[in-house]
Amino acid sequence: MSTPVPDVRMSPTAAVGLVASREISTRVKSKAFRVSTVIMLLLIVVGIVAIKLISGGSGPDAKVGFTTATAAFSAPLKAVGKTLDENIETTQVADEAAGRAKLADGSLDALLTGDGKNVHVQVKKDLDGKLANVLQLVSQQVAVSRQVTALGGDPARFQAAIASAKFVEDPPLEEPYDYNGQQLVLGIVAGILIYLSLMINGQSVAQGVVEEKTSRVVELLLSTIKPWQLMAGKVLGIGVVGLIQMLVIGAGGVIAGLSTGVLTISVSAAVGTVVWLVVWYLLGFFMYSIVFAALGALVSRQEDVGGATMPALMFVIAGYVIGISVLPSDPGNTFVEVLSVIPVFSPTLMPMRLAMGGVPVWEAVVSVGLVVLLIPGLIWLAARIYRNAVMRTGAKVKLRDALRAA
Repeated sequence: MSTPVPDVRMSPTAAVGLVASREISTRVKSKAFRVSTVIMLLLIVVGIVAIKLISGGSGPDAKVGFTTATAAFSAPLKAVGKTLDENIETTQVADEAAGRAKLADGSLDALLTGDGKNVHVQVKKDLDGKLANVLQLVSQQVAVSRQVTALGGDPARFQAAIASAKFVEDPPLEEPYDYNGQQLVLGIVAGILIYLSLMINGQSVAQGVVEEKTSRVVELLLSTIKPWQLMAGKVLGIGVVGLIQMLVIGAGGVIAGLSTGVLTISVSAAVGTVVWLVVWYLLGFFMYSIVFAALGALVSRQEDVGGATMPALMFVIAGYVIGISVLPSDPGNTFVEVLSVIPVFSPTLMPMRLAMGGVPVWEAVVSVGLVVLLIPGLIWLAARIYRNAVMRTGAKVKLRDALRAA
């Protein structure tokens, strides 16, 4: 009498956990993971240090020299510059010859010449546009003062009255969003990290599927667990590895920024950016990696993975390109606001907007909710494609055949 063969099938949770733990252990211990993590962290830290060094010398926007004859233009020049957000430093020179020498060696950006009756300026090569606007306004002030004097008035009192005049701004119809420059930078960095993580880890899912399919390991695995369990375990394992990498890079970047003084925003705002970064990495990764796993099952060669996954990657690339192209110059762009709520674009666009600030709560909730609702449908669709294509080697499996196969 034959001995009955024991049932070695595991529960779904145990099967998914086993595959995930194998992926985590293999990838975390790999040299590629350690090297890529260190390189990205170093790039972030080096970038922060570079910003610190560049911004360290916050000198004047322009250095203007004046002679004894043109000394009267010094104070108006600085006052008008301040009004136009142009920091102008004025320096008296002995004479015009000394001033031209300073122009030649780069010590001055411009030199006020002449007898002081009109504004004359000399530069080494080209006159800066912002400085030209300041000089134009000073010239107009000089002309107005001359006319006031001719009419018997007091130019000083006239200028004081003009300087004290202010317009009255009524309350806006809608509360404006205050976009901080550092928040803009954080938003772009968040978008870059999400983009790189989706590209690297998403592709890893597809490549892992093809590797197991080519080596016939998948046949052994599927004799014990179901196709959807193998796919889910692989996605979960690689997702955890990517999350570890994201946390290391994100936390390291925030710590470096706060410790060097490059980031002067509150710690809570910086931590909030990292939290949203993690949330959208997880949502984006699980949404796209499920699709990548299914598309990877359609091919049997590593060199075909790029072509198979390109249709899905185009949405990732499009969201990233639109975000870094539009948001820095127009953070409140309506087109980007609409796209950031659409699930295929949300993982790259919404974390950028959230880091920049000014996103209504309902938009953040809706964008997260739509992705969460979409993921179960993608799991069902991807599991069907994966189940019907992962055992078929050789030529590429057509998507319609994988969808309709029994």
